[in-house]
Amino acid sequence: MRVHALLKDARIRQVAVVPDAGHAQLIRLCERDRAMRVARLTSEEEGIALLAGAWLGGDKGVLLMQSSGVGNCVNMLSLPLSCQLPLLMLVTMRGDHGEFNPSQIPMGDATQRVLEAIGVIVKRADALQEIPEMVSGAMRIAFNTYRPVAVLFGQKGLGAKDFRKLTAGAAE
Repeated sequence: MRVHALLKDARIRQVAVVPDAGHAQLIRLCERDRAMRVARLTSEEEGIALLAGAWLGGDKGVLLMQSSGVGNCVNMLSLPLSCQLPLLMLVTMRGDHGEFNPSQIPMGDATQRVLEAIGVIVKRADALQEIPEMVSGAMRIAFNTYRPVAVLFGQKGLGAKDFRKLTAGAAE
């Protein structure tokens, strides 16, 4: 996966994750990479604190989360904003193209606006081929300007989750 290679080339060593099917392949690659430490979180806001500490200790990191978790970390985003710390967030979208779960719609619809309203730089990739370029550019902005940057991965590119597929295994 090209995103893993980009992270590796940028010397990303700390990977904070709230497990998510959209990031599953990337998480597995990071877990197998001996140069990276993957920390599984109970809440997205923990990742912001963890990565601030990593940066102060000399490591670069990335936070992998779903758009529904953005609301969980709004207050904690004041840390990298006020302290001018870099923060790279890769966010898989829910409540987006083809969503089946009505509970995901409100935050999915508001994610970009919420992040931008508090000062996070937001980039969006709606096609798979756009993702590596967006991640590469976001890393340069975050680590060169000491700003939080989020790259939103739209469901058009990742593929929308399908309720029938999710429940098929439960019925068997």
